[in-house]
Amino acid sequence: MLATVAIVICAVAIFAATDFRPTEAKTRAPFAFWILLLAIWGALNTIFVGGDLFTLYVALELLTFAAVPLVSLDGRAETLRSALRYLLFALLGSVLYLSGTALLYGLHGTLDILLLSHRVSVEPGALIAAALMTTGLLAKTALFPLHLWLPPAHAGAPAAASAILSGLVVKGSFFILLRLWFDVMPALPGFAVPQLLAALGAGAIVFESVVALRQERLKLLIAYSTLAQIGYLFLMFPLAFGASGRLESGQALAGGLLQAISHATAKAAMFMAVGSIYGGLGHDRITGLRGVARALPLSVLAFALGGIALMGLQPSGASLAKELLLQKAMSTGQWWWAIVLQAGGIFTAAYVVLVLAHALAPADEPIALISPASRSRDLAALALALCSLSLGLMPWEHYLPLPHGGALKLFDLDALSKFLLPAMGGATLAILLSPWPHPLACSAVWKNLMRVLGPFRRTCLGFGGLVERGDDALRQWPAASISLVVVTLLLAASMFAANS
Repeated sequence: MLATVAIVICAVAIFAATDFRPTEAKTRAPFAFWILLLAIWGALNTIFVGGDLFTLYVALELLTFAAVPLVSLDGRAETLRSALRYLLFALLGSVLYLSGTALLYGLHGTLDILLLSHRVSVEPGALIAAALMTTGLLAKTALFPLHLWLPPAHAGAPAAASAILSGLVVKGSFFILLRLWFDVMPALPGFAVPQLLAALGAGAIVFESVVALRQERLKLLIAYSTLAQIGYLFLMFPLAFGASGRLESGQALAGGLLQAISHATAKAAMFMAVGSIYGGLGHDRITGLRGVARALPLSVLAFALGGIALMGLQPSGASLAKELLLQKAMSTGQWWWAIVLQAGGIFTAAYVVLVLAHALAPADEPIALISPASRSRDLAALALALCSLSLGLMPWEHYLPLPHGGALKLFDLDALSKFLLPAMGGATLAILLSPWPHPLACSAVWKNLMRVLGPFRRTCLGFGGLVERGDDALRQWPAASISLVVVTLLLAASMFAANS
């Protein structure tokens, strides 16, 4: 995780060097950006190596107070509102986490993770503390339905800030959650809590992927895909639940962390590529991307490779993570999570195919770029995308439970089927769920296809509109506050029921 953060931040720094170069006319935003970037780096490193729950709290707050200003660097009213929304909801999560920490300190007189791992037992105070701390961390991670702040924060933030927010910042609270459950209190959750966390993750995959397919702006599409990919990370919890009744640090945990690393590199690369496209075109409307592949080939290539890596196609790190989780799902008899894992890959393919269909379509007239493409920016995004795509080529068999050379079987029938299933399924979902005109809408093939799929597509579009309205309702303050309370109560009730 330390290496991942260092690689992503260095790539983002190269990308941001053009946008945030200090000048006499504009010195405040560049100065703030570089200070905040270093603060985020330091906070994440502290989270990964800290050995005390209060130290982790301090690092988490530093991460929040460094990330929030990144959203509003341009000083516009819209981005200031988004930053305040992010700050207030993150502080609610902080209050819950700190309350749970105080309970644990009152019960055991220490917050040292190693000491707590030997002292925490099944008692009401510990169960309530676990529920409070978990909900607070879920709010900071933006897991569905506690994702009030993330889409508006991404919508107006600079591309470099969005890459950091999506690729790294949400990983900080997620990693603390892993340390809480796997290191501090692995015997507390019981069977119901991991299932509940994975159910929230599955809801994120389905609902946020549908909303992503309905976005008109490319940056918002990637923001909602981040929410869906966050849900992927939580599928590891029920799969890590062993026969001993404890969360075990084995195959499922390895798959979850590998997925987090792959997501950090790929999603940062995609946001950086979108930033280059926006800088060249002056907009990021998906329906206005025709011909952009010819005008900005490296940017589109970086976006495509990042998307392919997220889809879980070999030899990406996500493909190894998916394989580990699928094996664990089948070995534990939890086949329903295997279905969710496969569905997540298909949904990811859907919005990648949707964007590439528009980007690769020929333009009606030559594109005039409002600013020339920056080779260094494109190469930084491309390097991160290639990093995510080539993670499967590393010798993971020495560290993870994989057969020797299993990650290098790129040209057999199994690899071909793993490519065709998400690609074909994703193309179908993109046609059925995206409300925007397809680049081939005027062709005879499209018209014949719509004669067959037209009624079904209208039904799917109606369903997508219903999901989008539901998501809008969940991202209002009353609904988000109620969701925060409900998730806390559900977690507490599940632990009390399992340990009664």
